[in-house]
Amino acid sequence: MATGNAEERNSANILLTGTPGTGKTTLGQELAERLSMNYINVGDVAKEKELYEGWDDEYECPFLDEERVIDELDDVLRQGGCIVDYHSCEFFPERWFDFVFVLRTDNTNLYNRLEQRGYSGKKLEDNVQCEIFQTILEEAVSSYLPSIVFELQSNTPEDMESNLCTIEEMVKRWTSNKR
Repeated sequence: MATGNAEERNSANILLTGTPGTGKTTLGQELAERLSMNYINVGDVAKEKELYEGWDDEYECPFLDEERVIDELDDVLRQGGCIVDYHSCEFFPERWFDFVFVLRTDNTNLYNRLEQRGYSGKKLEDNVQCEIFQTILEEAVSSYLPSIVFELQSNTPEDMESNLCTIEEMVKRWTSNKR
């Protein structure tokens, strides 16, 4: 029976993670188009399928049911060719991903982006603190092989284009090594 490990897939799986506001969705959608890959925004899937297990009054958002998310996405990720976008990463099975890209944004840019989204108070401050303390980067490094975790700056349109080119090249190299 196939386990969905990289050795058995012909197409790579990518995880784009980072603090909210770092540009995961913009990067993921553009990458999916350029590489003809399946883009999966975990927040959108959770909302569409109601994969929640309660409500967080403090942050005014639902609690994700991580087990149900894994069950929902497992079959498609076993096939490969997916770009997964989510602000957390430690609960995803290690076998799913060939690349984990952690997007990082300087605090002023991040603060402004989150404020424009309507974040305020504790939610805004906690997300900026998360970026300052590299919480998502540390989570990724402790959850996946260090050889597949990459930190990318995401402050400017030039960073975006550079990140697109870097990831495209890495995926093409991975794919050619599978042949």
